[in-house]
Amino acid sequence: QAQLVESGGGLVQAGGSLRLSCVASGGTFRLHNLGWYRQAPGMQREMVARVSSGGSTNYGDSVKGRFTISGDFLKKAVYLQMNSLKPEDTAVYYCGAAVTVSGAPVYWGRGTQVTISS
Repeated sequence: QAQLVESGGGLVQAGGSLRLSCVASGGTFRLHNLGWYRQAPGMQREMVARVSSGGSTNYGDSVKGRFTISGDFLKKAVYLQMNSLKPEDTAVYYCGAAVTVSGAPVYWGRGTQVTISS
């Protein structure tokens, strides 16, 4: 069974930056898609950004131009550089891993809190 551990969350002021990291361990699986998802209180979980083992990236509309995802599939790691943060970016951010290029995540981290103050 794979385990994903996120780090890098915290409290920053609007306009600031944060970098999230996630590393997967355990199992003999091979990952083909790594991504970040977030869930704000009372809201559904939404996709923030995904990167495939082939290098393709997808971003949610609300973060395009501000967030950058990068992945290291040999290390089973994924990173999210978040710039120009806004109060509406406040959420718990989860790392998700899929075993197919376009599939939904089958492994999840426990989440890291990101809070943006105005």
